[in-house]
Amino acid sequence: MSACVPTRAADSTRPTRNHQPHSPPPTPPRRFRIAGADLSASIAVFLIALPLSLGIALATGAPLQSGLVAAAVGGIVAARLGGSPLQVSGPAAGLTVVTAELIHRYGWRATCAITVLAGVAQLGLGCLRVARTALAVSPAIVHGMLAGIGVTIAVAQLHIVLGGTPQSSVLDNLSALPAQLAHVHPAAVSMSVLTLTLLFAWPRIPGRVGHALRTVPAALVAVAGATLTASLTGLVLPKVDLPSWSSHALAGLPEGPVLGIAAAVLTVTLVCSVQSLLGAVAVDKLVAGRPAQQARVGRSDLNRELLGQGAANVVSGALGGLPVAGVAVRSSANVQAGAVSRNSTMLHGVFVVVAALLMVPILELIPLASLAALVMAVGIQMVSLHHIRTVTRHREVLVYVVTTLGVVCLGVLEGVVLGVAVAVAVALHRLARTRITHDERGGVHYVRVRGQLTFLAVPRLSRALHLVPQGAHVVLELDGSFMDHAAYESLQDWQNAHVARGGTVELTGRTSTRIAEPAGPSHCRCRPWTPWRNHHCEPSAGPQPASADDRSGGAGPADGSQGPDGTDGASDAAKRDDRSGQSGHQLARGISAFQRNTAPLVRGELARLAREGQRPSQLFLTCADSRLVTSMITSSGPGDLFVVRNVGNLVPKPGEESGDDSVAAAIEYAVDVLHVRSITVCGHSGCGAMQALLNAEPGGAQTPLKRWLRHGLPSLERMAAKNRPWARLAGRAPADAVEQLCLTNVVQQLEHLRAHESVARALREGALELHGMYFHVGEAQAYLLVERDDGELFDHVGAAEDLRHPA
Repeated sequence: MSACVPTRAADSTRPTRNHQPHSPPPTPPRRFRIAGADLSASIAVFLIALPLSLGIALATGAPLQSGLVAAAVGGIVAARLGGSPLQVSGPAAGLTVVTAELIHRYGWRATCAITVLAGVAQLGLGCLRVARTALAVSPAIVHGMLAGIGVTIAVAQLHIVLGGTPQSSVLDNLSALPAQLAHVHPAAVSMSVLTLTLLFAWPRIPGRVGHALRTVPAALVAVAGATLTASLTGLVLPKVDLPSWSSHALAGLPEGPVLGIAAAVLTVTLVCSVQSLLGAVAVDKLVAGRPAQQARVGRSDLNRELLGQGAANVVSGALGGLPVAGVAVRSSANVQAGAVSRNSTMLHGVFVVVAALLMVPILELIPLASLAALVMAVGIQMVSLHHIRTVTRHREVLVYVVTTLGVVCLGVLEGVVLGVAVAVAVALHRLARTRITHDERGGVHYVRVRGQLTFLAVPRLSRALHLVPQGAHVVLELDGSFMDHAAYESLQDWQNAHVARGGTVELTGRTSTRIAEPAGPSHCRCRPWTPWRNHHCEPSAGPQPASADDRSGGAGPADGSQGPDGTDGASDAAKRDDRSGQSGHQLARGISAFQRNTAPLVRGELARLAREGQRPSQLFLTCADSRLVTSMITSSGPGDLFVVRNVGNLVPKPGEESGDDSVAAAIEYAVDVLHVRSITVCGHSGCGAMQALLNAEPGGAQTPLKRWLRHGLPSLERMAAKNRPWARLAGRAPADAVEQLCLTNVVQQLEHLRAHESVARALREGALELHGMYFHVGEAQAYLLVERDDGELFDHVGAAEDLRHPA
C-alpha cells in the first residue's frame, strides 16, 4: 500500500481524466432527511405549544395571534440559529408579567418594537461572547424571579377563571377578588374546573392504559376536553377570537420617555437571556442522563444560543409576535420524546404555522376560561417547592423571598435588582476575601480555595479549573465553611466533565483530609455515603485488623500441619466459631454505624422512595462476587439501580428446559413493570465462575453449581470459535484465558438478553438500551464494552463524546 502514495502524488500533476477505471463512484448529493425520533418529538412539542402559546398571549393582553407568531418564530429561527439543539423557544410564562406591563404602558405595537430592540441587544451580547456571565447570577434570584412571576400570573388568571377581567397589578387583583367571588360566572368556572381536573389527573392514570395515554400531552387533553364539552353542551362564554391575518398589527415606533423605553428593553433582554441560557444548561443536564441522545447531540454553545434568541426576537417583534425565550416545559418534552437534532424543534415551528393558517375555525371554539386555567396552573407550578428547599439548604432564603416580593409588588426589573442587591450584601457579609490559586507539583494539580465560595467567585473558580489539563489528577482543597448553590453546581459540573474525560478529582479540606469524613466517638474513619474503604471500624486503642499470618489460621501453621504438641494449631470447629462470632460482631457494628452516620443522610430520600415507590432507570445484572459494590462503581444511590446478582453474571436463554425463571422474572419485571431505560451486564476480572468453566472436567456429580454454570457454556464456545479474534482491553490483549472469557461472557449474555420477549419488544420500540461493562478489580477501573461491526467487542474508557468515534 505504501507504493500507492507516491504514485498518486505524481498523478496529481497530470490533467484530470473523466473516466478512471479504479476511482470510486461520485458521491450522490446529500439529501435532507428527518429522523423518526425527531418527527415524533416535534409532534409532541407542537401539541403542548399550541394551547400554551394561546394561553400566554391571553394572559399578557396581546392579540392571540401573537402567541402563535412567537411559537413559530421561536421554533424555526431560534432552533436553526441557536446553540442548543434541543431547546424549544417560544412565548414563555416567565415573560408574561413583563409583556403585560409593557402593553398596558406603551400599547401593543410599541411593545413589538421593544421586542425588536431587545433582540438587537441580545445579538450584541452574543457577539461580545458574554453569555456565560449570566450563569454567575445566583440561582436564588432566578428562582425568586420565576416564583414572583408565577404568583402574578396565577392571581391575574384567577379572575378569568371566575368569569371576570383581571386588573393591571397583583395588589389590584387581590383587592378586587372578593367582589369577583360574589359574581362568579358558572359556565366559566365549570370549564376551568374541568380543564384543571384533566390537566392533573391525566398523568396519573395507572397501569398500561395510563402509560399509553400519557403519550398525549396533558395540556392538549385538558383544553380539548373543555372545548368539546362547551361545544356539545352549548355553554355561552367567551371564546378564542382570532381576527383575520390581514388586520394583524405589526411593530410600530415606541413613544414615551427615552429612559422608560431603555428600561423596558433592558428588562426584556435580561429576562429572555437569563431564562434561555439557564434553560440551555438544564437541557444539557437532561441529555446527559440519556446516553443514546448524548452520543448524537453536542453540548450547548451559549454564545450562539444568545445570538439565536436575539435573531428570533427581532423577527418575532417585527412580525407582531410576543418576546421569545427558551421554554422549560417544551424543552423537557422534546428531550423525553427522544429528539436527536434541531430538526424536531424546527418541525414544531412549521406545524404551528400550518395550524395558524388552517385550524382557525377549530381554535376559535376554545373557551378563554380553559386557557386561563391552563396558564394559572403553569403559574402555580413556577413556585417550586424543590427550589425553596434548595435555597433553604444553601442559606439563600432571604435572597429568594426579597426577589419574589419585589417582583410581585414592584415589577420584574425592580425585583431582580433588589434580589441582586441583597445577594451581594449577603455575600459580602459571609466573606471578606476568597483566594483561589492553582499550581502543579509532580504531575498533580492543586487548586486551593481560601474563604467562602459564592456566585461572585464562580468566574475566578472557572478560570482556575480551566488551567487543569484534560486527564490530570487534581487535588481540590476547599478551606471554607460555606458554598452557595451557584458555586456548588459549577464545581460539580466541572468535576463530572473532568472525570468523564479520564481525570481524577480529590476534594480535601485544608488539613488534606477528605471532605465529609466524620469523626465519631469511636474515631471510626468510615465515610458514610461516600466512596468505600476496606478496613474494620475499631476504636483506636482496640485490636488492629488481622495480618496475613493471622488470617491464615492464628498461631497454628497455615498448611494445617500439627503443632509441636502433636495437635492442630486450632480446631476447625473453633475456627468456625471464631469466624462466626467475628462476623456477627462486624454485622452489628456495621448496622450501628449505618444508623449513626449514614441513616440521617439518606432518611429523607428513602422516605420519598417509600411514598412514591421505586422507579429505577436501569437494570444492573452483575456477578455475586463480594468485591463488586454496585453503588460504588456506578456512583448510584437508593432507587437508581434494579440489581440482579448471580454467580458469573449469567442470563439463561429463555424458552429452554435449562432456562432459569428467577433471572427471567427479574428481567420481565424490570422491563414491563418498572420500565427501565437500560440494562447493563457487568463482568469482572478474576471471576471464579469463569475459572470453574475453564477448569471443568466432563462427567462427575452434577452439583447445583455445575448445573448453573452450564448457562456459561455458550461463552466458552464463542471464545473457542476460530473465526473470532480475541478482544482487546484498553489497547492490550487480555492477560490470560480467564480474562478473555470474562470479556466474552459479557457479550454472550447480551445476546441472551435480546432473546427475551420483553427485551426484544422494548428494543424494537426504542424504549430500551443494552450495555456491557467490565470491572477490573485490581485496577479499580471500569470499562464500557461495545461490540464491533463484526460482532466482537472493543472497549473504551473516557468521555461519552469519545465513544462516538472509537479508535
